[in-house]
Amino acid sequence: MAGPQDPREKRTETRADYKHFLRIPTRWFDNDVYQHVNNTVYYAFFDTVINEYLIREAGLDFAHGEIVGLAIETHCEFKKSVAFPQAVDAGLRVGKLGNSSVRYEVGLFIEGDSECAASGHFVHVFVTRPGNRPTPIPARMREAMSRILAA
Repeated sequence: MAGPQDPREKRTETRADYKHFLRIPTRWFDNDVYQHVNNTVYYAFFDTVINEYLIREAGLDFAHGEIVGLAIETHCEFKKSVAFPQAVDAGLRVGKLGNSSVRYEVGLFIEGDSECAASGHFVHVFVTRPGNRPTPIPARMREAMSRILAA
């Protein structure tokens, strides 16, 4: 059994660990038969905070841009249940910034709560369209990602 000093035990993430936040309301539809937000909705929260940041801060043009990010990896750890009508504050930071890929790290917080209800990551590889060939992250996007790069 893992003890408090065990290096395998993870520290609970708090709001201070994230650099950008977006409040996302839950919907009645998000609750499942267990009366909490279904696990698949958490990935929609991840996608929403990431793409909101890229559109507003990095100039992402997902409809007509020549370069877009494709998701190649996702992961989520669930710590507390979220249920409608609670709002979620989605915290975002960049954990790793490569040449053509980026690893976003997301923390989901129940409105007013300081500890994560769920945390995880999402990896994008940037590609040119229409061929979906990897390409370096454009300068404006790289600069925006650098602003939320984890220490």
